[in-house]
Amino acid sequence: MALRNIKLTIQYDGSGYSGWQKQPGRKTIEAELRSALGNLLCCEDVEVNGSSRTDAGVSALGQVANIRIDTPIPTDRLPKAISKHLPKEIVITEAVDVPDDFDAIKNTKTKMYRYSIYTGKTRPVLEINHCWHRPGQLDIAPMQEAAKKIIGEKDFKSFATACDKRSSSVRTILNCEITQQVLWIYIDVEADGFLYNMVRNIVGTLVEIGRGRWQPDVIDKILEAKNRSAAGPIAPPHGLCLMWIKY
Repeated sequence: MALRNIKLTIQYDGSGYSGWQKQPGRKTIEAELRSALGNLLCCEDVEVNGSSRTDAGVSALGQVANIRIDTPIPTDRLPKAISKHLPKEIVITEAVDVPDDFDAIKNTKTKMYRYSIYTGKTRPVLEINHCWHRPGQLDIAPMQEAAKKIIGEKDFKSFATACDKRSSSVRTILNCEITQQVLWIYIDVEADGFLYNMVRNIVGTLVEIGRGRWQPDVIDKILEAKNRSAAGPIAPPHGLCLMWIKY
């Protein structure tokens, strides 16, 4: 039977995991998916080609991966069949047949991450694993002004972790929107790609602006510096969620 190329959409609570990528001796999303597929298909290993290598503690509502399998199971039944073998924090929400040349990483056009901040005094226990509990008011008007300055094709080296060794740090941010709902602040960032820890470093910088430490025009200086030390502190991972990926 010929191998079928299948695109999976995956949701997961990453708060108890060491990120997406399989790592020896660590609990990861990719490792759980490989194990589930192996159990379902009675094979030793199935490569799971995930679009985003989310960090430890980061969750997803719209992660995408493609797999190549030769099972007779109908595609529309695969989400339920695979999910039965997954821990309760991970679920497959959709499976579709895609052309043989489809690659979940290479064919990505844009991705959107959301970062959630809770500003109330008392920690929100039901959401604590999916937000940054930062008590105290933030002024979102200057944060919104600063967010506009990172939209476009720019060199985001200052917002990448110092150990990111990719050949180019130029990325295009299509949208950076900040909204507030009572005690919650949401920062949505859509781009054609992200550097390692880029969103969390952007969030940490915007929070410094929101609390009055810096003015919005500091973004221009940070981008020009091309140095991680010029930007603000990194935001905690648990507030970050991969919302969707477009192809």
